Amino acid sequence: MERGLAEADRVELTVDAVAPGGHCVARVDGQVVFVRHALPGERVIAEVTEVHKGFVRADAVTVLDPSPDRVEPPCPYAKPGACGGCDLQHVAPAAQLAWKTAVVREQLLRLGGLTDVELDRLGVRVEALPGGLLGWRSRVRYAVDGADRAGLLKHRSHEVVPIDRCRIAHPAIQELPVLTPTGARWPAAEAVETVASTGGDVTVTELRDGVPTPVSGPTEVREVAAGRDWTLPASAFWQVHPAAADTLATAVLEMLDPQPGETAWDLYGGAGLFAAGLAARVGATGRVTLVEAAAQGVTAARENLADLPTVEVVAARVETALARRRITGPVDVVVLDPPRSGAGAPVVRALAAAGPRAVAYVACDPAAFARDVRTFADLGWRLAALRGFDLFPMTQHVEQVGLLLPPA
Repeated sequence: MERGLAEADRVELTVDAVAPGGHCVARVDGQVVFVRHALPGERVIAEVTEVHKGFVRADAVTVLDPSPDRVEPPCPYAKPGACGGCDLQHVAPAAQLAWKTAVVREQLLRLGGLTDVELDRLGVRVEALPGGLLGWRSRVRYAVDGADRAGLLKHRSHEVVPIDRCRIAHPAIQELPVLTPTGARWPAAEAVETVASTGGDVTVTELRDGVPTPVSGPTEVREVAAGRDWTLPASAFWQVHPAAADTLATAVLEMLDPQPGETAWDLYGGAGLFAAGLAARVGATGRVTLVEAAAQGVTAARENLADLPTVEVVAARVETALARRRITGPVDVVVLDPPRSGAGAPVVRALAAAGPRAVAYVACDPAAFARDVRTFADLGWRLAALRGFDLFPMTQHVEQVGLLLPPA
């Protein structure tokens, strides 16, 4: 009986379509292989890195027949066995957008229940943000290894790769004396967090037993987005691409088109980016309710939106707020910006029952988004518009904003 592939085996294969997670799909003697560092159509030598029931993972270590979309990675650590932060540095810029568009379509077809005709009608595509593919990441968390050096993790591993600098990090972060070439050592830290805000603040924070300890720069940073200044702790959540907050806020408001006097919900609202835009549109006769569970987000929202009397901030999990009627309808428009795991069926059903005229869904995971779209569809709702944004160039991650409408 012929054995299957084992870890560290090397095998020649021809790569097929892209798949979620920065992989492409291939097959060897009927066995599914998810290959990193490859492109569709390439013939490669792949080394098996993990064996699972029904599939294996592998890295393309030698490219025998390269794709015309292959480029030389600008970072020397973006290769098999090195840093796992960037999935697509070997892919030409236009092909990266096409890769992510293909993943979005495939998930909506397979998990969302949409058809090719419906997707063509939506015009599904992923759009680039200004600023290019390098030097955009405004928040970088470095892990610390056993020799007290800061670096980045290997793919699907806790092993730290010491680096000289991260090429996708904001230039102000690349200049910080955090990494080994500067002689920096971090004997008391398990991680080092860096921030370069859109307001010009640059901070370094150690994590010691999970507790943030300031090293340099202000403990609160200023962000500029949606025509407002925002002040929040350096460790609080904010979009990592400098253009992301404005891009998402604009897309959400264009899709929902809030009207004066309407009632709006901002669910998983964070510091209040979307709530601020909604409040400006619904005006003095409207009302906005923001729901957020994280303590830092609740505090930031209350402080940053204090000048907007029509905004109420509810400190609760969204599921709890809906189930226990901490928030109740009627509601006109909803912004739904859940974590990577998605909103989930109970939240979707509760939203549909509240009867809004429109929901703008901001999604950072195509699979979770597609599953929730399917739940909406089972309730008679439809995905009426969809935009994809490349908020994370060089990586496999993609952001989506979808407009969901109830039955006519």
